Amino acid sequence: MKYEAIVIGVSSGGMITLDKILRHLPSDFALSIIIVQHQHPESDDFLARFLDARCSLTVKQADEKEIIMPGKIYIAPPNYHLLVEEDKTLSLSTNKHVNFARPSIDVLFETAADVFGEKLVGIILTGANEDGSRGLKKIKESGGLTIVQDPDTAEVATMPKAAIASTKVDYILPLENIGPFICSLYALWLKE
Repeated sequence: MKYEAIVIGVSSGGMITLDKILRHLPSDFALSIIIVQHQHPESDDFLARFLDARCSLTVKQADEKEIIMPGKIYIAPPNYHLLVEEDKTLSLSTNKHVNFARPSIDVLFETAADVFGEKLVGIILTGANEDGSRGLKKIKESGGLTIVQDPDTAEVATMPKAAIASTKVDYILPLENIGPFICSLYALWLKE
């Protein structure tokens, strides 16, 4: 299966967790990655700058109407929902909080599932609430691939446990295996 995009949802413990995953990706990695990390509403773009400095791919905060490009990593800005539009652009919204969060993982995952369908990979990582479980279920129902961090390796296990309880996920992986697994998916993609 040729995947086009990966969506990642993460909350408590996310900065270090994302660093451990994204540093595995080679500079020629050609899938788009779109991330919702729960952040304080008044945060700046520190997370994107931190990851960009440590990753071989470009990491940036998503902009309104930005075209989703292969090999780029987009982070939802603080206090904005991040959505994927039918024309494969990103949009930002200040609609009400979902699961007590803005940005909401569910909002990103559900809109990405509508656009990418079976060509989408959804990943739920460490976190302290249930945001993302509904969106991961929609990705699975749309034929996409679903991955959840093994709760035993999560800084906070609530979010991975909720995702596992909500749908039959394809893979439950310890944190240290997620980056290499994404690389192996990409290697298979290149052979097709």
